[in-house]
Amino acid sequence: MDSAAWNRRYEQTELVWTARPNRFLVAETEGMQPGTALDLACGEGRHAVWLAGLGWQVRAVDFSDAAIEKGRRLAEANGVKVAWTVADLIEFDPGLEPADLVLLFYLQLPETERREVVRRAGNGVAPGGTFLLVAHDLRNIAEGFGGPQVPDVLYTPDDVVADLDGSGLEIERAETVVRPVETPEGERSALDALVRARRPAAL
Repeated sequence: MDSAAWNRRYEQTELVWTARPNRFLVAETEGMQPGTALDLACGEGRHAVWLAGLGWQVRAVDFSDAAIEKGRRLAEANGVKVAWTVADLIEFDPGLEPADLVLLFYLQLPETERREVVRRAGNGVAPGGTFLLVAHDLRNIAEGFGGPQVPDVLYTPDDVVADLDGSGLEIERAETVVRPVETPEGERSALDALVRARRPAAL
């Protein structure tokens, strides 16, 4: 799906996604000392705004200008500041401004594009910093609920670990996790890929 298609989706008045942060972001960043954060494929900015509310200095990037505009409004409504950037991650280089926390949430791309974006995102982690990725897992089609039903844009934690090979990051967690989803028929379980990695602090 290109930026024009996402713009049409984000131009709806209401948020496409909830304003609440993802449960895995909350859990995996608990206890972290706020620093600089880079939220890649930020969508409507819910994670960027949440982090900014905790004292992080956040830069948020998405290729949809409609999504970025909604993020600006969400930040204003919450009384926080976020640096917003409209850019395509296929071309954007996070390594130019390394951050203490680099997020990549639910960016579903074909393998060739994904590998390049993940590699660049890993290079954008500052010494002592953390890389955190959450995405719809490939297993979700057969074993989970919701999410894209196109295998070509789904992947596994092992795929991400391979993408980060040579990045200098130390893998701290790489596994398929269960995300409860409330539906009119009751709670269902979605399967997500979660990878957290850390760059050793500079000596």
